[in-house]
Amino acid sequence: MNNSLAKKTRGYIDTHPSIKDCMSRGLINYSSLSRMIVKDLNLDNEKAVMIACKRYVSKLRSTLSFESCVLKILKDSYLEMRTKACIITAKNDWIILQNMNNLFKDLWNKNSFMQIVQSTSALTIIADKTLKNRIIDAVGHYNVIKVKEGFAEVVVRSPEKIIDTNGVVAYLVTNLSNAGINIEEAVSCHTDTIFIVNESNIIDAYSVIADCIQNTE
Repeated sequence: MNNSLAKKTRGYIDTHPSIKDCMSRGLINYSSLSRMIVKDLNLDNEKAVMIACKRYVSKLRSTLSFESCVLKILKDSYLEMRTKACIITAKNDWIILQNMNNLFKDLWNKNSFMQIVQSTSALTIIADKTLKNRIIDAVGHYNVIKVKEGFAEVVVRSPEKIIDTNGVVAYLVTNLSNAGINIEEAVSCHTDTIFIVNESNIIDAYSVIADCIQNTE
């Protein structure tokens, strides 16, 4: 068999977790899968693709399925919900981070929340809306790009094994998306996964993720 074709077939399967999981569970029609791979990758040997799929599945079945690994993590996870959040987008500047450090010190022993996500072009600050004015003062009005209010957080606290488990965040995002819930921001910090949604969607978002956890029991 052409090694390049087999490699492309495995690569296709690896980048489609739902297909990979169904293969490991024996729920795939290989003829249909082979036709799809041939079409999507513009290949010309459907039979060879089918052989590559069947060879790969033996390897997949020797490991736990994608979903099983995810559900094991969620079984030991629990949820928190925080309302009245705001999102402040600011210019990415080290001076701003230095100024924010003093604010973090003030909040260390207080019942408030704040997360900062840094990209190459901006800083996204997610915080309790009661901190909005203090954050803007620390950042500097001229450094603020946008301020949005009316959000809430769903925090998934998981065991440390989540660090080495692929697909947990993707699984939760898929379930939220299937429920028609828009995720404004998503933040992952060590064992915490934080979803920021509109306050009008917080109950639905919480329920969706709670169902994901409860269905593991």
